[in-house]
Amino acid sequence: MILWEALGSVLIGLAVSYGALRWLPTRYGQFRSRVLTLSTGPVAALFGALLAHSVLGPGHAVATLAVSLGVAVALLSLLLRPAGRARRSATA
Repeated sequence: MILWEALGSVLIGLAVSYGALRWLPTRYGQFRSRVLTLSTGPVAALFGALLAHSVLGPGHAVATLAVSLGVAVALLSLLLRPAGRARRSATA
């Protein structure tokens, strides 16, 4: 059962990272690297699934995949660069 959860979480991570690269509007910012984004999604989802499976135990496949989706989205959001330049004050 954990093999299917791992495979499902990797596919969720790939879908989230590809979807973020493809459909995220430019007003939210740009990703630093395409390769980094496409590799972070599956790794983050797999880590989330492993973490959820160790906390929840076997028999909670839907919850495990939901946690893996959340972890993948959270870690991919850390790769976003803000749109536009950062403004610095004269005192900084």
